[in-house]
Amino acid sequence: MSKRIGTVTIIIADRINQSARVNEILSKHADLIIGRMGLPYFPKKISIICLIVNGSTDQLGSLTGQLGSMEGVQVKSAMVKE
Repeated sequence: MSKRIGTVTIIIADRINQSARVNEILSKHADLIIGRMGLPYFPKKISIICLIVNGSTDQLGSLTGQLGSMEGVQVKSAMVKE
């Protein structure tokens, strides 16, 4: 199965209630994550997490699907073939 490298951007609008679950999902998929940067943006009361990832389309789909199904969480990804 071919792997892809790319980015995943996560915007959490409901930081207080969703941060723990987001981190749980990211920990579950830790083997896909090359790098992570997270910043709270207090003026808008959101948190933004940017990931550099490497994995199969199924693995990356699992990660983004689980995150995207959460209320108050938006996910965007961009992938390229390795």
